Parts: sequence; structure tokens; C-alpha cells
Amino acid sequence: MTPQVSDKLKSMDARYEDLMLMVSDPAIQADQAAFRTHSKALVELQQVVEPYREWLALDRQLAENRELAQSEDAEMAVLSREEIPGLEARLAALEAAIRLLLVPRDPNDDRNIVLEIRAGTGGDEAALFAADLFRMYSRYAERQGWKVDALSMSENGIGGLKEVVASVEGRGVYGLLKHESGVHRVQRVPTTEASGRIHTSTATVAVLPEAEEVDVQIDAKDLRIDTFCSSGPGGQSVNTTYSAVRITHLPTGVVVSQQDEKSQIKNRQKAMKVLRSRLYEMELRKQQDAIAQERRGQVGTGERSEKIRTYNFKENRITDHRINFTMHQLQYALDGDLSELIEQMHASVQADKLKQATEEPDARA
Repeated sequence: MTPQVSDKLKSMDARYEDLMLMVSDPAIQADQAAFRTHSKALVELQQVVEPYREWLALDRQLAENRELAQSEDAEMAVLSREEIPGLEARLAALEAAIRLLLVPRDPNDDRNIVLEIRAGTGGDEAALFAADLFRMYSRYAERQGWKVDALSMSENGIGGLKEVVASVEGRGVYGLLKHESGVHRVQRVPTTEASGRIHTSTATVAVLPEAEEVDVQIDAKDLRIDTFCSSGPGGQSVNTTYSAVRITHLPTGVVVSQQDEKSQIKNRQKAMKVLRSRLYEMELRKQQDAIAQERRGQVGTGERSEKIRTYNFKENRITDHRINFTMHQLQYALDGDLSELIEQMHASVQADKLKQATEEPDARA
């Protein structure tokens, strides 16, 4: 274990002991807010401190066995030497587990998301690719047991999507999909291309952690709410009632429209859900940008303008440009089998966070 990691763990252990004393203090127990805060911090530290103390015990045992292995008592020396490889293996495995526990957990990982996919450059082919991406994520969600609900959808008439906004609900949705945000590029021969030329088109994907009302305070005076007649399929109520809603957040200029429901109230609720998530994501992005300025070595910046992935149909290839990872199972991925792509991306980000966690002071300590 490196000196940096060792010092960090010692500091966390000391902080854990301090918190143990605090939560047993009658004055702290009488203050529910303080007790809740300290108890939460205690539980978080306990997840690291207990394995660390187990590691210390194993390390002492290993040191004792190495010393006994040099003993003049031949039988004792043999037994001690036989135990050393097992102790070393357990110690190494425990150290690896502790290092992972040192990686700060994103508090948003358990949130549901608002998924936004928009056709980029490439005309109808870009819209068809956007539809492919939505189908891909929907099928991945099915594999995970998640629920997908399309909040709004704009089609182009030939099976493509100009834009789709959907909510995805389930366990750990944001944690698994948060690195999917960015520009996705496709290289393939469109069905309308008679000469067989490969076209390049793009679509943008945004993964926004779903925000609760308590996360984003929206003042009513900061909103302009317009109603208008719905357009497109939907029965007799279309173009006859002002059920569609457009909400403009004046301070930021963010505009959200919703018209899929026949009820104006339901459209407004859905629009507010998307608006809250967009504003919440804007605040997160500000924090991430500030961090990125200090950590230029970080994998990916999270900017949507960044081309993150290429889907090449001719070569049956998907390449994630952020981590230089390529797999030749394009159709499997489009059918929702994204596990390898997502795992490789998370492993890379995890390694980067682990490096930061072991080199920088921990706020919890």
C-alpha cells in the first residue's frame, strides 16, 4: 500500500473514531439534523474503515509469519512459510477492494433519467440513426428491467426521429448511462443510396439525472407558459383544444414543449419534469467544467459537442473514442447488448477517479 493511500486511510480511521464519539453525545442526539448528518457520514466511513482494519490485522499476521519463518523451530518455520502465500493473496485482494471503496460515489447514480436524442447532421439518415439509438437504449433498458416512457417524439415520416425525449426509470439508471452523453456518429450506406456510397451522419444523446422539486427551485415568476393546439396524430382533440404546453425559463432561456397528452395539465407536468432535469444538469455541468479545468487528464470532458462514439456498419465496428476501445459486434449493441461498452467506459473512469482519490485529500477525512 502506497504512503498516500496509507495516510488517507489513517486519517479516515481517526475521523471515524471522532464521529463515533459525536453520535453518542446526548447533545448531538438531541439535534436530529446534526445526528442524521453525522450518522450518514459514519456509515460512509465504516464501509472503508472496517476493511482497512481487517487489512491491518492481516498485515500484522503476515509480518509475524515472515518472522516465524526464520525461526529455529523447524516445524514452526515450515508452517509459517506455508501460510504466507495465502496471507499475501488475501492482503492483495483486500487492498484492491479498499482502493475501489476510496473512489467517491456519484450521489446521482441511483436517479432516474431524462434521455434526449436528436438527429444531427445528415438529414433523413441522421433521423433514422436517432431512431436506431432510441431503439438501442430502449432494448438495453428492457434487459435491465427498467421502464421507458416517451415524453415527446418528433418523427420525420420515414421511420426516423428528429427528436425524442423519454424518461427512464429503474435501479441505477443514471449510474450506468451517464457516460452516453455526446455526439454519436454512424458510417453506413443509406437505403436511399443507389451507388452504395457510405454516408456519415450524427445524432446527439443527452442523459440528464431526473431532478426533484427539492433539487431545483423554480420561481413561478421566472416562467412563461404558453398553450397552443397540438399537431400530429392524436384524434379529434388535435388542433381543436389548447392542450399543448410550452414553458420558457426566462433566466436561462431553456424552452420545453410538450403535446403528447390530451390534457393540458398532464402536458404541463411532463414539461416541468424535463425542465427541472435540464436546469439540474446545467448546474452539474458548471461544477464539472470547473473540475475539468483543473484536471485536463480526465477521460472525456462530458461536452455534448464531443464525438464520443462511431458506429461503422461496413466493418461491423463500434469505437469509443474517449477510451480508444473497439468492438466488432455492432448488431449486438444495436439490439441492446451494451454491457461491454458501458463496462469498459466505467472501468476507465473508475481508474481515473481512483488515481484522484489516492492522490488528493478526502473531504470526508
